[in-house]
Amino acid sequence: MSRLGSFGAAWGVLGVLALLVSACVRMTPHALAALDAPLAAFHWVFLAGWVVFMAYTEGLRVFHRAFSPRVVARARALAEHPTPLRVALAPLYCMSLFDAEPRRMWISRTLVVGIVLLVVLVRQLDQPWRGLLDAGVIVGLGLGTASVVWHAARALNGAAARR
Repeated sequence: MSRLGSFGAAWGVLGVLALLVSACVRMTPHALAALDAPLAAFHWVFLAGWVVFMAYTEGLRVFHRAFSPRVVARARALAEHPTPLRVALAPLYCMSLFDAEPRRMWISRTLVVGIVLLVVLVRQLDQPWRGLLDAGVIVGLGLGTASVVWHAARALNGAAARR
């Protein structure tokens, strides 16, 4: 494994982690503002259900079982077969946004567009709904961040990762 490959793999994983953490940091003030507002019982019920739903669907099913292992597997592939473009755009490479199987790239790109559209829509909501939705997303992204770290640590210890 070359230094360029090692650098690319590290940059890819750390770049993905930076994107996830940045999203959590940007949403946190809105979630806290919603929790500071007077909430009715149905708000609390919604929040509890939404947080559990997002922890399971986004945190476990999407991140832990699919996205995180793929990010780490592509980082390993990048370490073994670096090119200047892959290294320069390592986070995008690790997220399968280019230089992947056509179906995987289509899925990844469609998800990015869908996420951007959801962000635009949720920003239009008034409090407390925006903050309540953000709270669930923060939980999912937080679990996703931990999952990427967990899978990367396993890979560093020699565990196989899926592509």
